[in-house]
Amino acid sequence: MIFLEMFLAFFKIGAFTFGGGYAMLPLIQEETLRRGWMDVEELMNFVAVSESTPGPLAVNLATYVGAETAGLLGALCATLGLVMPSFLIILAVAKFFSVFQESLVVKGCMDGLRPAMVGMVASAFCGAIPAAFPQGAAWPQLASAGVLAVAAYLCHWKKVHPILILLGCAGAGMLLGTLGLIKI
Repeated sequence: MIFLEMFLAFFKIGAFTFGGGYAMLPLIQEETLRRGWMDVEELMNFVAVSESTPGPLAVNLATYVGAETAGLLGALCATLGLVMPSFLIILAVAKFFSVFQESLVVKGCMDGLRPAMVGMVASAFCGAIPAAFPQGAAWPQLASAGVLAVAAYLCHWKKVHPILILLGCAGAGMLLGTLGLIKI
């Protein structure tokens, strides 16, 4: 049954990923593609939409994948599957917070998980590159991506609000797409 399969797939993602939505991307990509729920291009489009809408990236993405694959009930199953492990872990942590706070084992575990999370984010970034730049991408597409990356970095460095960065990049992408300089 697709609903149970979707719930369990996203439950596994939620249970075994630390570091937030970007760290979950490789697992979401793996599960979604392996099960044939969508292809890479569709998934990357949903990632872009998920980043542009309010709420956590992974929750938005799970909801979109579930809705696209199995309708409203699929969206509910995927979203509940993704958030359930975190909800249960937070309940446990809240109950035993003082014990966890002082534990050297927990501190050591968190110190070890931080570099793994960076690696997961890097993996998601590398996985998105082929979808963002298909073979034969034109030089304007590559150049505009470089310019936007530098602009985003400069905005981050200058402490420009992330919403303004997001709106600026979306506007630049729409303008370049309208002018036919990049593929939409």
